[in-house]
Amino acid sequence: MSGSVGLWFLAAVLVLGGVAGSVLPALPGVPLVFAGLVVGAWADDFQRVSWITLTLLGLLMLASFAIDFVATALGAKRVGATRLAVVGAMVGTLGGVFLGFPGLILGPFAGAVAGELISHGKMDQATRAGLATWMGLLFGTLAKLALVFTMLGVFALAYFF
Repeated sequence: MSGSVGLWFLAAVLVLGGVAGSVLPALPGVPLVFAGLVVGAWADDFQRVSWITLTLLGLLMLASFAIDFVATALGAKRVGATRLAVVGAMVGTLGGVFLGFPGLILGPFAGAVAGELISHGKMDQATRAGLATWMGLLFGTLAKLALVFTMLGVFALAYFF
């Protein structure tokens, strides 16, 4: 009994960390949620949540990687941003973590602008690239959150029904 309580506690910590990580760039959000759900299934000896459900959850986790990459790349590509703008946005996102919520909002934009300025030196192009890259990151984050809540819903359906 106490072993399963410990596993459920670990599952909850992993899922909560994963939900936070879906927004914060330093944590691997969706993989943490998946790990928490696997631990939750294990806490019940896989009686209610089968390997079929876990396979579906794993596929959703893999889809999150593709969504994250594609959303950022499409946002940048739409305005002809360089690879350096995308790298700058990612660096800006990581740096923004240390500046709190404003840093999370402004960091990717500032990083993309800086990357584009280094690449081309044109402020108008850099601003457009910064905005498009930032929008791509925003939509990627929203898509990851949608996947996380879909995963939680699939797990709940399998567990309770």
